[in-house]
Amino acid sequence: MTEQTARPEHKIAGAPISWGVCEVPGWGFQLPPDRVLKEMREVGLLATEIGPEGFLPNEPEVMASVLADHGLQAVGGFTPLLLHVPGRDPVPEVDRILDGYIASGARVLVLSAVTGSAGYDTRPHLDEAGWKRLLSNLDRVAMLAAGRGVRAVLHPHVGTMIETGDEVQQVLHGSSISLCLDTGHLLIGGTDPAELARQAPERIAHLHLKDVDSTIAARVQSGQLTYSEAVRQGMYRPLGQGDVDVSAIVGHMRANGYNGWYTLEQDTILTEEPKDRGPVADVRTSAEYLRTVLA
Repeated sequence: MTEQTARPEHKIAGAPISWGVCEVPGWGFQLPPDRVLKEMREVGLLATEIGPEGFLPNEPEVMASVLADHGLQAVGGFTPLLLHVPGRDPVPEVDRILDGYIASGARVLVLSAVTGSAGYDTRPHLDEAGWKRLLSNLDRVAMLAAGRGVRAVLHPHVGTMIETGDEVQQVLHGSSISLCLDTGHLLIGGTDPAELARQAPERIAHLHLKDVDSTIAARVQSGQLTYSEAVRQGMYRPLGQGDVDVSAIVGHMRANGYNGWYTLEQDTILTEEPKDRGPVADVRTSAEYLRTVLA
């Protein structure tokens, strides 16, 4: 079954961070790739995002072979980039990354405008020159990717340069890049993801679906908890068990002809190797819920 012919209820992908695999130093216990990929297929996922550097082999052909051995294809990957720093041109780095995308068949470059510091617990704010530089770089990267057959999308993300509702709107009005609609990070940043899906579905080219305990999210918004503390406390929930209107979001996107992947991404921090089924239990719950929404 190809990406083009797969029915929506089949186009469900996974993300390694649902198993606690993350690029942030000291994030938590990191499960091995073989277990993560095997469990993705156990719950019926057809594809995966690539994950942080080092999770899968760097050589594109080897990466594609590893994924094929598990019956998975590459969707794309979460790519942290410095986009606002003077004298720092992101284009050469993106061009190198795209070599791997082309060889492995990945077609979505998920960009995050990181701050330059490790983690997502604090961030600076952009001045006018910083905004101009960031928006220009977004368009340059998107154009480069499009020229190589890859869709670049910006992922608004807590603790990055694009987090709040106003910042998301500045990107929509000041850049032509598409968005990754991450239902959790948008909600925590103050954007209603269902309303964004209703208002601007034509700008959304990729979905990260996670559910959120809004009570814990409010403590992040108020500064009572850092992002990582909130993740440890279970801010992210399996789909259908939090406060995100997943059904409305999917409905708005499908009504506008969305035919991309639905990526399950429940940020998780592990303190040790799970002694029970571990994170796959929540992924299974989310996948089953999403299938009922899509069917």
